[in-house]
Amino acid sequence: MLKRALALFLSCSSFVAPVSLGADGDDLGMGGGLTNLNMPRGVTEVSQVAYDVHMLMMWICTAIGVVVFGFMFYVMYAHRKSRGVEAANFHEHLGIEIVWTVVPALILIFMAIPATSALLKVYDTENADIDIKVTGYQWKWQYEHLGEGIKYMSEMRTSIDEIEGREPKGEHYLREVNQPLVLPANKKVRFLITGNDVIHSWWVPDFGVKRDAVPGLFTAAWARVKEPGLYVGECTELCGKGHPFMPIVVEVKEEEDYYLWLAGKKEEAAVYASTIGKQWSHEELMSKGEDVYKISCAGCHQADGNGISGIFPALNGSSIVQGPADGHIAVLINGIAGSSMQSFADQLSEVDIAAVIHYKRNAWDNNVGDIVQPVDVLNFKTAQ
Repeated sequence: MLKRALALFLSCSSFVAPVSLGADGDDLGMGGGLTNLNMPRGVTEVSQVAYDVHMLMMWICTAIGVVVFGFMFYVMYAHRKSRGVEAANFHEHLGIEIVWTVVPALILIFMAIPATSALLKVYDTENADIDIKVTGYQWKWQYEHLGEGIKYMSEMRTSIDEIEGREPKGEHYLREVNQPLVLPANKKVRFLITGNDVIHSWWVPDFGVKRDAVPGLFTAAWARVKEPGLYVGECTELCGKGHPFMPIVVEVKEEEDYYLWLAGKKEEAAVYASTIGKQWSHEELMSKGEDVYKISCAGCHQADGNGISGIFPALNGSSIVQGPADGHIAVLINGIAGSSMQSFADQLSEVDIAAVIHYKRNAWDNNVGDIVQPVDVLNFKTAQ
């Protein structure tokens, strides 16, 4: 019986061998099967310290379990009633009581030392090379490279048709975004995490980072990623209808490539500034507006604009959509208090807002016929 129990334990112990999700630019999966039976070692100092402490605690607990249960099963077997053993009759044993009090206390102290050291390292966010502000929205992330003037939204790119089964699921189903967070390798990056509407939670397992994104409050975390590659995570706080569709994708580049990317984003920002005053054609606005609508609006109002009865109002035939353009702009800029319609002023650019408004006013059965230009959105913002 003891041999069988030991064999079973040894076979199960293979499940806790170290595993890692790894950095693989061609695989945005989160791991599966037996790899989920243990935490990943990760690719940052924080994740590896946490992993080492986790494994130390697990093996200490495993050793204690083997000793305690092994001794218990031995006593049960060696002193069973069928062998004629009579139970001892005693009241107390001071020596045993001292041992089983002192020894666990020493073990706890031994375990507390590396655990405390790990906590100090996890929360040491000082002397960062780069600061990233992370803001959670329903249901997307906004990243701002502080001090660089770079800010962008990261939204799931999987289409509604894939989610609802009208199209086959893609290779990276629910794990692809329009713009990943881009970081340099081997630089200490501090994340300042907050929320805009409800509580979210920013979690990247390979970084060993998980922090709640609470509106009105900043929580800090840090990472120094050693290996370039793609790393994935997700929102881990139930935040509404679109909670399952809020992936996190981080692309880590070599330092030189990161600064080239940063320079490119600054050039894009300069080019964008020149497009606000441009007079966009109907076709240009419809094309861009459809793309924005699929990413930012279709999750609630549906791809056909008919919404969900009693929950999300239809845009097809809506009095707001078919009404004055200024009223339509006001809804996207300010949101609607007391409803799930949030403000998109900080989420979408003037060009995106103008394009998606124009698209909604001229798509499906709507045929308003007017043209909303980016400068109209800018003027509305300025006048507020």
